[in-house]
Amino acid sequence: MTPEQLITFATVAEHGNISRAAIALHLSQPAVSGQLRQLQDEFGEPLYLRNGRGVRLTAAGEQLVQYAGRIRETYRQAHAYRDALRGLERGTLRIGASTTPASYLLPYLIAAFHRQFPDVSVSTIDGNTSDIVAALPSLDIAMIEGPVGVDLPPGTGVTPWREDEVVAIVPNAHPLATGRDEASLDAISAHPLVLREGGSGVRQIVERAFARAGSPMRVALEIAGVEGVKEAVRAGMGIGFVSAMSMRHEDSALRRLRIAPEPLTRRFSILMPHSAAPSRVAARFLELCQQSAEEA
Repeated sequence: MTPEQLITFATVAEHGNISRAAIALHLSQPAVSGQLRQLQDEFGEPLYLRNGRGVRLTAAGEQLVQYAGRIRETYRQAHAYRDALRGLERGTLRIGASTTPASYLLPYLIAAFHRQFPDVSVSTIDGNTSDIVAALPSLDIAMIEGPVGVDLPPGTGVTPWREDEVVAIVPNAHPLATGRDEASLDAISAHPLVLREGGSGVRQIVERAFARAGSPMRVALEIAGVEGVKEAVRAGMGIGFVSAMSMRHEDSALRRLRIAPEPLTRRFSILMPHSAAPSRVAARFLELCQQSAEEA
């Protein structure tokens, strides 16, 4: 039995799912499963049971997770203390970001941070909003799009950040693109749609808007990632929805349409795990993010 196995076990118990725990731990799913098997062999009886797509702890597992959780929290505190002692001359910063901020904001923020603190090591993960929330225990700071859910880990601080607009995109030859730069959801609903995968912040915004408008959705394709949506729209699969930010450097093959009469807007939020005692590097990066929003 090793501390790493116990930390892995505590993370799996928290998420109730091996694949989500693997994302949070920056490990492969087979590596997590292997650690769980070794730990279970050590105790000689089942610590968890498969439950659909997730796992459920046995009575022995429920007892063990209390000790495992303490070890994981002690490790996290020691890690934060080490970074505090190092200050900003050394240290690490682990950032998570959902798709839109990861692609169109985070590179510029990291570049600005690196100019100020060149010796800080920065690592990043990206995914949809639900992926990043699942990974929060292993991050120093994260940025997500859309509504902040109620399933955040205890102690997570939430800072409202920037506003973004979600727009519809169509090929230039599409009937809705003729002589206009906006369209209603009712008009869009008459055409097939290309949507992001479940868990995407953009998809949540779009689904709620159609529900409020009472307009039907004809989903022709569900595809992961912003670029996947763009390529599907170029291929004529339907009307897509993306952040307006993602269209800043787009070529002339696609046309963006604002949603009328009320544009679809959303807020990005910054999440700070362990906000009561953030590392110095995380606090400085948060300040940089807030400054960039004020200057935008």
